[in-house]
Amino acid sequence: MSLLNALARLSLQNSGVAARLLHTTPILCAEPLKKKKKLDPQIIKQREDRKKKKIEKQIRRLEKNARQLKPVEELEVPIELLDEKDKRQRKLPSLSSAEQEQRALLKKQWARYKHEEKVSDFQIIDRLVQAQDKALQELRKESEELYQAAIEVDLQLLPVTIKGPVATPPIKNYASPDGDYIQQSSKWE
Repeated sequence: MSLLNALARLSLQNSGVAARLLHTTPILCAEPLKKKKKLDPQIIKQREDRKKKKIEKQIRRLEKNARQLKPVEELEVPIELLDEKDKRQRKLPSLSSAEQEQRALLKKQWARYKHEEKVSDFQIIDRLVQAQDKALQELRKESEELYQAAIEVDLQLLPVTIKGPVATPPIKNYASPDGDYIQQSSKWE
């Protein structure tokens, strides 16, 4: 308590605020750990065997249930649609060999064009990076201070906020929910 009184006198001598804000606790008494009982090796082996059997049983149960698929209500097709399947299915005309060959050539041309576009983009980026490095080296030769200022990160560019179009327009006077969630999905076992 003498430490508390000394600190209380040092700060805010007129008010008792410092005495109420500083708390001391008694030293917690420790107790030596109890000695472990020596167990018979056979009992230890039996326990390990029981654990092993339990885990194997759980694995067998999981493998048995792995063959069963979980029923997903959202993926079930309505019976009406299954009945109308023949009506809804389109009869596409088979493509002639000339049409198939033309489509294959068109795909190859498109792939070649996209590859050339990608290579040219990489070349442009490489040229820009080399030009930037060369300019920085020349600037460093002129003035080290200007070089350090040029490579310094501009923090004004980082806090960018962009507001774009949203999927739906805002609803006027919409009262947002407080976060209550009612789970409606059925439990599968």
